[in-house]
Amino acid sequence: MILEERRSRILRITEELGFVSLQHLVAEIGASESTIRRDLEYLDAHGQIQRTRGGASYLGDSLTDFDARRRSASIQKQQIARRVAEMVEPGETILLDGGTTTLEVARQLTGKPLQVVTNSLPIAGLLMNRSEIELIIIGGYVYPKTGVALGELAVDALKSIHVSRLIMSTGGISRDGLFNSNALLVETERRMIRAAERVTLVADSSKFGVKALSHLCPLDAVHEIVTDDGVSGEWRRIAEAAGIRMEIVEVGKAQAESAIRN
Repeated sequence: MILEERRSRILRITEELGFVSLQHLVAEIGASESTIRRDLEYLDAHGQIQRTRGGASYLGDSLTDFDARRRSASIQKQQIARRVAEMVEPGETILLDGGTTTLEVARQLTGKPLQVVTNSLPIAGLLMNRSEIELIIIGGYVYPKTGVALGELAVDALKSIHVSRLIMSTGGISRDGLFNSNALLVETERRMIRAAERVTLVADSSKFGVKALSHLCPLDAVHEIVTDDGVSGEWRRIAEAAGIRMEIVEVGKAQAESAIRN
């Protein structure tokens, strides 16, 4: 198997499973462990997977969609995640929903002693070797393309969980509330909201005015929204009227600095 074919197959397997162990890839690909390690390091360096100890996590809904989303909103998500991580207090117990923006939040939590509950295998893979993090994983049906645990088992597990803060993402935000594209995901996220004292929504400005397949909750279920400065004045007024604190991060300067470096 040639190099490009092997790496392409590793990507497909990781996409299908959400999280894949090194041993599984060795068995499936038929290459040595050292070769697979080098391939994973290459794919991680090029932003196509998240390398973890013992394997790799796939971070998007599909290869094309994920790459496009990283290009279109990566700076916004990084800035939003940085601000949310600053809001989290040491010693806090937080619940992290799955998603590309919440994964960025997890990356920014380095050094803080926390208790983190998550249903996301990519987030768990990122945090599991951090000594300052006490990690609790919610089990259930693992959605193959995102590595997020959903469904009845996840909902039942969340019934016994209580956290100070839920940090969640969403597929879309309208005047009617929050939306997502997967009914099982919506069911699980509703239980997450009930398990939390405070709900912090992370969403770049492209999510506003958008509806997806399934309605998740009304706007007033959210306590605060952290977004970027592309959000309109109208949406700032809507949030204020709903009693939601809107935290807006400035990304224009960050984009300019990135353009200069590149």
